[in-house]
Amino acid sequence: MLFVVLASGGSTYVFTRPGTTTTTTTTSTTVRVTTTTPVPNPSFTLSAVGDTDLGDTPQLPADPVAYFAPVKAALAADIVFGNLEGTMTTATTSKCGAGSTECYAFKVPPSFAQAYRATGFTVLNSANNHSYDFGAQGEADTSAALKAVGIVQAGLPGQIGIVQTQGVSVAFVDFAPYALTNNMLDDTQAAQLIAQAKREAKVVVVYMHSGAEGATADHVTRASEYYYGENRGNPYAFAHAAIDDGANLVIASGPHVLRGMEWYKGHLIAYSLGDFTNYDAFATVGDLSLSAILHVTMTSHGEVTTASVTPIAIRPGGQAVVDPTHATWGFMNQLSTEDFAASAALIGPSGQIAIPSAAKAA
Repeated sequence: MLFVVLASGGSTYVFTRPGTTTTTTTTSTTVRVTTTTPVPNPSFTLSAVGDTDLGDTPQLPADPVAYFAPVKAALAADIVFGNLEGTMTTATTSKCGAGSTECYAFKVPPSFAQAYRATGFTVLNSANNHSYDFGAQGEADTSAALKAVGIVQAGLPGQIGIVQTQGVSVAFVDFAPYALTNNMLDDTQAAQLIAQAKREAKVVVVYMHSGAEGATADHVTRASEYYYGENRGNPYAFAHAAIDDGANLVIASGPHVLRGMEWYKGHLIAYSLGDFTNYDAFATVGDLSLSAILHVTMTSHGEVTTASVTPIAIRPGGQAVVDPTHATWGFMNQLSTEDFAASAALIGPSGQIAIPSAAKAA
């Protein structure tokens, strides 16, 4: 920082560039000038999507990189996050019994990890109901496949994913309502993991795989939600508790449909980003065909300075493409308004999410 001191006849003049703090001390014989330059507040970009599923061996896309190609450019960011719905393994024994019609187990070859990396994914979540579809071997194979291509994994018991980007350390603490993952039903465990993440990184992102499933599960009920008799947690209470415990951003998926967004104590919560890809796995009709890419820019203090949503449509068969009709925006705004009223995070006509003054001061 440039400063000039001219001393003549007892007068002192100090010139500094804007944005500095200058202290001048004058005695009868000495003039000392101390100039402090503010430390820059670096920022980074994050793109996040919901459930990604590239099939179930042997039903697989011939070219997984090409399958992701229509959305690769839209995903571009310093950090690209998604939920890995299933395993990357050669294991043959699944959790499902022979002839089961209500049990789903997903696996793709370990080589598919490279398709995720080539598409831009840097962090994948394993806190969900499919990370243990093929037992301990499936879990271990998946972790090894992700590590081999440089993708950070988060969500297994005790696991926090740390990313260093643009001079900022970002922790991903991922939860699902299961003992085989970081367990969102255990309040003490969740608070301890978030506290640990805050010690290890400047910014903490919490992901939750939570809530009921299907086209009728698009609203945040503010109560514990169940699916096939299974407690899928209370997404509203958990997200608020995560921010109270120190999270800077909460993102989610699991219901296989989009949900609304809200601002809570100046922090953004996206309650479900829906499905993103599901190769011949789930229904893609009506609201189930709508998806989103959430984009945020965050400072090293965890402040969201910009946020937006890229609207996505899921074609029959499960491929994600950018949607020129922007149907996602209206759908999410309706849900956000109905579920959160004044605290709703609303998407504008260009896809930008309005950021309240409370968020800027958080």
